[in-house]
Amino acid sequence: MRQPLLVIAAAIGFGLVAATSLPAIADDTVVTFSITTAGLTISSPGSASLGSVASGAASVSGQIGPVTVTDDRGTLNGSWNATVISTDFTTGGGTGPETIPNINVTYSPGSATATTGTGTYTPGPGGIVNVPRVAFTGTELVGDNTATWNPTLTVTIPAGKVAGTYSGTVTHSVG
Repeated sequence: MRQPLLVIAAAIGFGLVAATSLPAIADDTVVTFSITTAGLTISSPGSASLGSVASGAASVSGQIGPVTVTDDRGTLNGSWNATVISTDFTTGGGTGPETIPNINVTYSPGSATATTGTGTYTPGPGGIVNVPRVAFTGTELVGDNTATWNPTLTVTIPAGKVAGTYSGTVTHSVG
């Protein structure tokens, strides 16, 4: 009787070894996926009013509304620079007495009013916007992010300008 028990024990032991061993043939599948970039954009109000001042006033000033950079590039240690420039402000026929040159237009970005994502968001120094000036920067960016600010525009009015509604264009860009 001892012999049949040994055979059964050997058969059970062999079965356990066979059940836990790996198959002799295997094949791997490398699986990939992509996260695509949606880009870098900037938005600003379509129009803004600085209000009105009396004839002979030295300047007019006010906030122009929220400017937002949206960075959906999904970067690692990324950055962007937002710039601003202004045209001349004119009324009527745009003659000399009806034009305030852009050298009289000053931009102050102020602090960020809202941000999302990981990064450092810094307002530019401000200044006269007759040439492109840094409005805001984003640095050390990780993933997607946004930054919003509400800049103040000041237009110094030279002597001898006629009464009227003056308009000009303030352009924000990001890259």
